[in-house]
Amino acid sequence: MSTSVARPKLAVIVANGISGDSRVQKTALAAARAGWDVTLIGRSSSKHTERSWFGPVKVVRVPVASHIKRRVAARAAHGSARAQLTQFGIKDRAALEQLRAAHGAWVRETTARIGWLSQAPAYSAPAAVGLKAVVRARRSAHKLRLKAYKWEERRKPEQQPTGEWRKDWPALLDLDLAFGPVIEKLAPDVIHANDITAINLGAMAAARLRASGRKCVWLYDAHEYVAGVEWPQPRMDSAFPAVEKEFIAKADAVVTVSPEIAEVIREDYGLARTPLVVRNTPIRETIGGAGGRVSVRQACGLDDGVPLLVYSGWISSERGLGAAVEGLAQLPGYHLAIVAGKRSPELVRLLALAEETGVRDRIHVVPYVAQHEVADYLSTADLGLICSQRTINYELSLPTKTAEYLHAGLPIIASDVKTLSAFVREHGVGEVFVSGDAGSFVEAVTRGLARAADMREHITDAILTELSWEHQCEGLMALYSEISGLTPPPAEPGFSWEAVERPVTGAAEAEEPREQLERGWTPLGKTPIKLGLGPANYAGQLAAFAQAVTRERADVSAEVVKHRTARTHDYPADVYVEGKALKNLDVQLEQVQRIVPRYTHLIADAFRPVFGGLNGDSIEGDLPALRHGKVKVALLAHGSEVRDPALHRKRNPYSLFRDAPEGYEEKLAAIAEQNRRIARESGLPVFVTTPDLLLDLPMATWAPLVVDVDAWACDRPVMERERPVVLHAPSARWTKGTDRVLPVLQDLHDRGRIDFRLAEQVSWNTVREMVMEADIIIDQFAIGTYGTFACEGMAAGKPVVAYLDKESIAACGVTPPIVNATPETLDSAMEALLADREGTARLGVESAAFARKYHDGTATARALDGFLTR
Repeated sequence: MSTSVARPKLAVIVANGISGDSRVQKTALAAARAGWDVTLIGRSSSKHTERSWFGPVKVVRVPVASHIKRRVAARAAHGSARAQLTQFGIKDRAALEQLRAAHGAWVRETTARIGWLSQAPAYSAPAAVGLKAVVRARRSAHKLRLKAYKWEERRKPEQQPTGEWRKDWPALLDLDLAFGPVIEKLAPDVIHANDITAINLGAMAAARLRASGRKCVWLYDAHEYVAGVEWPQPRMDSAFPAVEKEFIAKADAVVTVSPEIAEVIREDYGLARTPLVVRNTPIRETIGGAGGRVSVRQACGLDDGVPLLVYSGWISSERGLGAAVEGLAQLPGYHLAIVAGKRSPELVRLLALAEETGVRDRIHVVPYVAQHEVADYLSTADLGLICSQRTINYELSLPTKTAEYLHAGLPIIASDVKTLSAFVREHGVGEVFVSGDAGSFVEAVTRGLARAADMREHITDAILTELSWEHQCEGLMALYSEISGLTPPPAEPGFSWEAVERPVTGAAEAEEPREQLERGWTPLGKTPIKLGLGPANYAGQLAAFAQAVTRERADVSAEVVKHRTARTHDYPADVYVEGKALKNLDVQLEQVQRIVPRYTHLIADAFRPVFGGLNGDSIEGDLPALRHGKVKVALLAHGSEVRDPALHRKRNPYSLFRDAPEGYEEKLAAIAEQNRRIARESGLPVFVTTPDLLLDLPMATWAPLVVDVDAWACDRPVMERERPVVLHAPSARWTKGTDRVLPVLQDLHDRGRIDFRLAEQVSWNTVREMVMEADIIIDQFAIGTYGTFACEGMAAGKPVVAYLDKESIAACGVTPPIVNATPETLDSAMEALLADREGTARLGVESAAFARKYHDGTATARALDGFLTR
């Protein structure tokens, strides 16, 4: 076996969105830890490819269309020649309703014309009579079309399974169309295909790569016994065993989750080798790291003495939670926490059952946490529940929850399915009840709570070692090398199981994770002050605030949350929440559970709601819940969300509102007026990042913008070139006054006085390099103050030119070393800088010193000190 110099490539593929699939995430991390170059490929929830880093693992989510699925459905719906005639031009129910609407509109318009003709002179009467005949004929024809369509619908046979997976579940082919090109472009040495919906992807991608002359092996990871699953649709019941049968023997290796399933799969398909067993177990190394930071009891709002049962995992009927809900009525004082990723139909049914039985107030639906935090999260409960019904898969395997509960130190209340009940009884780590029997469940819980201390003693180190991911993944890593003939070199130092996914965009897609994507603040933990910051994170300022505060204050830990849209940049954060998802009640409630039980303090920026749209479109609606949860709140404003357009126009002859797109000023004025009212009436501490906003919010405190002055520091000399490089980088021209100053700068360039460069629609990395290369920075001429770009330029030691209005600068009491110019005086100001090159260079040095004094985060942390108290 050879030892590779370059890291061998592994593609871990799964046909879901990756998030929440702990087995897939842990597999990818384990392989990276072993030295593999890992790419994790999953399904995008949008129409675009999404890329990110999950620690050292590259993550690609690909959009999947439904072309084949629709084609098969269309053929089934309109396959017969008779249907082509009886349902001509009506492809589905929606088209039928459109036809009805069009006919109704025509009839109404035509009968109105008949009415007008009837009131006209006598010579119009024949026309009215003719139109009436046309209406009668059209109505008859329309009724005939509808009858024919419905007649054909009644005679269509139900779509029965064919036994051919390509027809029964054509979505598998759509997955291959989406995933296949991505996998083949990557050209991995090994493909790890997870679950039944990826088996054809792994098989066909490996075969195509081999056909092209590349060596590629693949393995199939059977997450369950496919033939034993009660699939919700008959065609799934037909398709999935069929696709497994076609491809499983082609795999270079097979992996599954329990010895019992491994043996059944080997016998079913006549495999030469029994599949390797890799149980889905927790990462033991991470347990304890989130203690005190995450707590299911705290998420429920319960005191320590309240008996708390917990169920963690997917909610479906075969999970048997109905017995627990019914049994709770006979367990007065007991509470049940259900850890669920989203509100499934079964969860809705269970909550309705809880209402009927009078226990809804003792059932708490709480959100998931990161996979490495699960055991710590669950550890504050008393007993863990596994209520599985008697299906083949549950009889044959030890659920993932078993290991999670035991690592959390929880005794288990288990139903009497074969493998699980045998394990619980053999090791004495729980109580067993009759599956589906609420009375038996009540008895088991009563015994379990009484014997909890004794059963915890039976959770031995040997059990926890066996049921740890570190132990389970050893065989998997050896299998990769065995089937590929490759042994990776040692991994880079600094590996951590506690990886946090970091989105990347643009040029960064092909790069290794950069420092700016790494968390540079103390993560939320066991500190007296637990500070949350969210949800806008404009220009990454919340991340910068978190770095500054936790650097200056050892008693503060922080979590940054960003609500993102397609138009926002992915600046560093701990948690990213998709804007579209925030419309869902489940996601809104997740934000409540994330914030209220876990934070002591919250900086809410841009006056945006932190719970999504749960309580309205501003932070005002969320304040009662935050006050009730005893979370101290401060408001943070950045700019136009509070800036008064009329006041700005009055003091600034070059106001950005004079050049704003049509309707923009009116829209902003209404939002800003609302937010200023909230600031006045809430009585909360208010902070602003730019001095001019102190004029709009007189009660506010200036918390200066924060930039990484060390990262921006530049030792390149300025003003030594014959034609100094002058840079202007507007995010939007009208907000910077670009069109007012561009003629002056272009004229200076054309006359050979400067080398003018305009940076528009380029990546942040490109702008940063252009700043380093520049001699002079031109900032804004429309706001009257200085912003992030000016701070970055000053930190790089570059002289900055901008328009500053006297009132704004006086409001904060600090005058920056910025050359103050207007569009009319810019030419003379530039000539003066060019004439005194030594003085201009000294101005750059003064600028760097100013940025370090006021914008390295120290002054900002001091400004927040009064708020960050208990």
